[in-house]
Amino acid sequence: MSNAYYAPGDQRAAKVNDLFTRIARRYDFINDLQSFGLHRWWKRRVVVLAQAKSGDRALDLCCGTGDISFALARSGAQTTGLDFSARMLEVAANRGQKSEARNQNKNHPPSAIRHPQFLQGDAQQLPFADHSFDIVTVGYGLRNLTSWERGLDEMWRVARPGARLIVLDFGKPANALWRGIYFAHLKMSVPLMGWLFCGDASAYAYILESLKNYPAQLAVAQKMRRLQLADIRVINLLGGAMAINYAVKPR
Repeated sequence: MSNAYYAPGDQRAAKVNDLFTRIARRYDFINDLQSFGLHRWWKRRVVVLAQAKSGDRALDLCCGTGDISFALARSGAQTTGLDFSARMLEVAANRGQKSEARNQNKNHPPSAIRHPQFLQGDAQQLPFADHSFDIVTVGYGLRNLTSWERGLDEMWRVARPGARLIVLDFGKPANALWRGIYFAHLKMSVPLMGWLFCGDASAYAYILESLKNYPAQLAVAQKMRRLQLADIRVINLLGGAMAINYAVKPR
């Protein structure tokens, strides 16, 4: 493959781990740059759809630096964030410590329910029993798995009846003109940002390479139908450049 961080098959996990180890420190900053800050709004949409409440158990897969995990925890859910990359989890844990320190400075009472537990693990082989969670999310991670279908199978397995399953990721716009403009942005502008602010253009050229090999929102919806999930929705953002797939596990 043309990208240093993309490899199919058994080499995929190691390459992805190398990628996120490389970019973890600047990950949040460059996300803001390349999406013009919109990724924060899209993640809020995920949390609204999750309908987290006190007493819920939430699992955020491929949690990265923890944006969705922290938001689910703030909504009251007992939240676990799982990621393959130890370096990304280190950044997430540091964010949690800083948040805890701010709360103490404001004399807020400590509450474990308000802070996620972060765990290193494989989203394709989850270390949880069947029917464990009321909410299962994955943000910008399904595309990075060796088998995104296996990832969805595991989401279904650990979800309780009535659980919300939510996938946020890069999409493929249906409109050919817009898709061409969007792919040109991913091919040129995004790697330039990676080179300027992370010193590695290939790390961000990876996004387009991985997206070319990912069937995106319509295939995710089709897989959800095969799993016999209910209330399946495809929520296109920016004309399909980003997408949220939503479904509920039947009771």
